[in-house]
Amino acid sequence: MPADAELPMTKKTDRTPIRWLVLALAAASLCLGALAPVHVAEAQEQRYQRRSILDFFLGRRYLDDAPQAPDVQQPRRQQRKRPPPPKAVVNTRTAPPLRTVEEEPAVQKLGDARTILIVGDFLASGLGDGLTAAFETSPGVVVEARGNVSSGLVRDDYYDWPEQLPKMIDELKPAMVVVMIGANDRQQMVTDTAKEKFRTDGWFTEYRRRVLSFGKEVTGRKIPLLWVGLPAFESDSMTADAVQMNQLYRNQVESIGGEFVDIWDGFVDENGNFIVTGSDVNGQQVRLRTSDGINLTQAGRRKLAFYVEKPARRLLGTQASPDLVRLDSSNLPGLGLPDNPVEHTVPISLSDPNLDGGAELLGARPPPMAVTRSPRDLLVEQGEMTPAPPGRVDDYRLPVAKAPAEVSVK
Repeated sequence: MPADAELPMTKKTDRTPIRWLVLALAAASLCLGALAPVHVAEAQEQRYQRRSILDFFLGRRYLDDAPQAPDVQQPRRQQRKRPPPPKAVVNTRTAPPLRTVEEEPAVQKLGDARTILIVGDFLASGLGDGLTAAFETSPGVVVEARGNVSSGLVRDDYYDWPEQLPKMIDELKPAMVVVMIGANDRQQMVTDTAKEKFRTDGWFTEYRRRVLSFGKEVTGRKIPLLWVGLPAFESDSMTADAVQMNQLYRNQVESIGGEFVDIWDGFVDENGNFIVTGSDVNGQQVRLRTSDGINLTQAGRRKLAFYVEKPARRLLGTQASPDLVRLDSSNLPGLGLPDNPVEHTVPISLSDPNLDGGAELLGARPPPMAVTRSPRDLLVEQGEMTPAPPGRVDDYRLPVAKAPAEVSVK
């Protein structure tokens, strides 16, 4: 073939329709994948993930044995139910019957039980809860707490205690009145003539008069009065005011025959600082104050009542005893007395010498004279002491040295 001969031209194929067909198939597959149900896609994904993890540990054998359908759900394996724990066997012959808290009978109060009236602010309401728990087992004592949370002796326009206290006394006829008030009184006082600011001389003068008048409502009726002081607070200014007001309460209450109950040491540490956690009535470390640094927790209320409980029990006497019961014909023990006690009575003379088994009363004749002096007489009269027996601890005599044994010479 000559070099300059032209090669026949190959026929060019147009591949454009094939490319469009491939793109159409890819788009159709994407559409079908997008339109597939959600649960099928999730099952496939879980299957692939499960295969990848289990294939790593179990090898290819697991993949061959695993089901190929992604939408087939395997039945869940039923868990075995554990048998119930055996019930405790209680010997009813020796063991006492079990009782829950709800089944425990409450102590029934007597009809003539003495009433303790508690008045004051929110601290008095907490004191009422603590005293109720303290006298819960005393059938002869009933606690009535009539505290008003936001009240005091300054804002008589909000709650007039001098007007309400006589009504409560006439209604309840209490055996004693417990007052705890003053936590809300650190504010301006409105009098008949002026408005007195807190901590001024005029404010304290009027406040002393109101405390004295309020206490006389109780002591004037010959009712014992217990005035409980304020505790320490988290605020330094409130604590300083509480110290000054407690001194005012003590002076005014004791001047009219009342008793001031000091609770300060129960809510401070050994340095006199405010504490949130301290010892309860059982000596355990518990939280006594709430997060605001003012109110008391349930343990703090019970500790507050502990200081009031002691003087209250002293004033009530046997009425506050938990063993107090009502004596009537239904619970009297059988005395077993004879029908005619005169027949079983033999009179005995008080001067009968047979009472002590002797023929004469003591002192009828002088004691017999001793011939020798007793060791007591020798010690008291002459200062002589009889020697101690050998071997006793007070025998100070030196032991007598024994003579050496004779040695025979042969």
